[in-house]
Amino acid sequence: MTAEKPALRREALVRRDGIPPDIRAAAGEAVAAHVLTLADRLGPGPVAGFVAVRSELDPLPAMRILSRGGLSLALPRVAGDALFFHAWSPGDPLAAGAFGLSEPLPGAPVVRPSALLVPLAAFDRRGHRIGYGKGFYDRAVAALRATGPLVTVGIAFAVQEIPAVPEETHDHALDWIVTEREVIRTATD
Repeated sequence: MTAEKPALRREALVRRDGIPPDIRAAAGEAVAAHVLTLADRLGPGPVAGFVAVRSELDPLPAMRILSRGGLSLALPRVAGDALFFHAWSPGDPLAAGAFGLSEPLPGAPVVRPSALLVPLAAFDRRGHRIGYGKGFYDRAVAALRATGPLVTVGIAFAVQEIPAVPEETHDHALDWIVTEREVIRTATD
């Protein structure tokens, strides 16, 4: 990991933590509307999202809209150093998982998503992201892209944008980034 990433992560998370609850809730709804504009680009499904922790932008409004539009959904489960994606629908029960995550129940079917909604700490307009330092999504994206097409959509507040994320060989740029303000098509082409 480059020496810059931990400092950039901390700074972006301080900005994210400072967002008031009413702005946070409105941002989730705005992101849902933006994600809906990408629905035809997300493949046949399932679309794998995540359950927000700490001060993350909540992707559940977007996932509900995608589900109402006919796309199946999935959520990740942590197993060792990997993420596995399990079928999930709004209202399905969740279990407590590693790192304070909420995950689908262990018996939920494992699926291969056509798209991932990806959490992040910081991002730049080229689609590079800083995660939380464990590499789960970098490994998951690499494994999924090795088996077929995959669309990746970073979900974040606009205040998490930084001018440039230091790149490392294991990093995988996102195809899109969606904030409460805009949809960003990254330079991954």
